[in-house]
Amino acid sequence: MKGSLGKLAAVGVGAVGLAVVGAGLVGAAGTPGVVAAARTDAAAKAAGVCKVQLEGVSGRGDVVDTYVTAGKPVASKVVGGAHLFGAGVARISSTWRWDAGATDAYVVLGSRLYQVSYGYDEMTGQLYVYPNPVGGGWDRFTMVEQSVWGSGRTLRTARYGMRNDGLLFRWTSWKNPKQYAGFSAVKAMTLISETRTYDTFLATTRGGALYTIRIPADTRLKPVVTKVRSAGWAGFETLVGERCGTQSTLLTAIDRDTGAAYLYAVGHAKGAATVIQGLGRIPGTFKDPVVARWTRDDAPPRNGE
Repeated sequence: MKGSLGKLAAVGVGAVGLAVVGAGLVGAAGTPGVVAAARTDAAAKAAGVCKVQLEGVSGRGDVVDTYVTAGKPVASKVVGGAHLFGAGVARISSTWRWDAGATDAYVVLGSRLYQVSYGYDEMTGQLYVYPNPVGGGWDRFTMVEQSVWGSGRTLRTARYGMRNDGLLFRWTSWKNPKQYAGFSAVKAMTLISETRTYDTFLATTRGGALYTIRIPADTRLKPVVTKVRSAGWAGFETLVGERCGTQSTLLTAIDRDTGAAYLYAVGHAKGAATVIQGLGRIPGTFKDPVVARWTRDDAPPRNGE
């Protein structure tokens, strides 16, 4: 079933951008948000070997890494890390990517977006943190993410931001963003597909529904919004999607109010027919203000739809 999150429309290129600095269902595993299904797919069967690394930033500005394995039961290990920011400064983050000893992400600090890179000097072992400013006007944004597909001449990248008035922004450079209206109902979202011709987000609404939002690489085309579940997902403020197998997603869903996080194996997205298997609650408490995915820069792209 295809639908919309409010009124969905592409409203063209706008002036707001970084250039301007200025039915409650429960599955067999007891996890919220799951429709129990008799059938499974390759993702559910392979979920026991899938893993995700969550990189959080605590209220003090410290890195908190959580290594999650989709076994029976779900296992997790928490490792504290470097002190990157002042207390309470970090608000939202894209995926953290590691390459050649450095880790970087787009991070909103206060009302400004930075490309933050950090690591340890090979000679001295001292921590370095480089917050390179990109632009302002990010105090109203609730999501930032970057998609990466291909390499060399085939490389395709896009950056996304969701503003709290329901405008979804897409940049291929930091000028003249494409804007898509009609997403004011979105509560949380995560990227689950990076392909040559489109990117796809998995999103929850404030009413508890679950949707996919496919953004074509061709900016002349509008997003495609497809309902996956009608209810059961309202409690989650944070979603993190990781590749699982060749075409499925290991999904972490976090309720920051209670500190509870749950793990799901989500089959290749195909609307209401999508198989979702609840794998159980992740051990630990998840109340950090920022939680995002960590990955190697050479990891294969997500391909969940």
